[in-house]
Amino acid sequence: MTLTRTITTAGAKPSRFRSDRRPLTFKRFMRKYLVGIIAILASIVVFIVPFAFILLMAAKNAQEASLFEFSLPQQGWYLWENFLAVWETRDYVLLRAFINSTILTVASVAIMVVFAAMVGYVLQRRKSPWNHLINFFVLAGLIVPPAVVPTIWVMQTLGIFKTMPGMILIEATFGLSFCILLFRAFVSTIPRELDEAAIIDGAGPMRLFFTVVLPLLKPVVVTVIVVQAVAVFNDFTGPLYFLPGDANATVQLTLYNFQSQNLSQWNLLFMDILLITIPPLVMYIFFNRQIVAGMTSGAVKG
Repeated sequence: MTLTRTITTAGAKPSRFRSDRRPLTFKRFMRKYLVGIIAILASIVVFIVPFAFILLMAAKNAQEASLFEFSLPQQGWYLWENFLAVWETRDYVLLRAFINSTILTVASVAIMVVFAAMVGYVLQRRKSPWNHLINFFVLAGLIVPPAVVPTIWVMQTLGIFKTMPGMILIEATFGLSFCILLFRAFVSTIPRELDEAAIIDGAGPMRLFFTVVLPLLKPVVVTVIVVQAVAVFNDFTGPLYFLPGDANATVQLTLYNFQSQNLSQWNLLFMDILLITIPPLVMYIFFNRQIVAGMTSGAVKG
């Protein structure tokens, strides 16, 4: 009996090993990778093709760009000439716009990170009868659209209309609800024993948060910084309504320089769009992994 079992074991292999060694035919390949291939093709159509169109339009002269054709420049590449024309328009207004957008983005995102982290930590750790009301207002901040005219009236009453501090508060307020939800979900993954150990060692509330909890929130902090920085940097309607004036121009408002009712300089317009698109694109390329980690943390637990 032992001899029979040994011969059977040595001479025959289970069927699951034989099935895995079948040659990879075209049908099996398509069945296995079809979803991935479709996703890659969709990404090319949705993201790469529009960016290529912007780049080609920015490299053409005014005559070729007015045709709106997806083709290579036939009369030469005008990337550098168009760049200089856009950069020197209206006494280097694009440079002032980049400075204003950078100040607005950095200050707004800093306020969002600090306040959202604090609120998310308190909502997750400390249960109170006020939590339901606070959660209602947090969700309302995501659902209810902003009211432009009442907001302008409040800003005029406070004396912050057409000012950079007022615009910073507006951007921080609009993005705070989304950031609170992310921080609250991530805090739920941090063990409470760390809080208890820090309190036993004599740490107060502020020291507990900034020295123990906040360093552990690095993945979601990176996510909030990248996502909200891109949102604030690309905001068009906010500065248009609440920060008018040439001195306060942001990068998105510079698009008006090359398009009017009677004249549209399409090559310069697309060059301006290309310059505005590069900073957010670079941020997404370098921080893509951190964004995914921060968005998915706390998705199951909490």
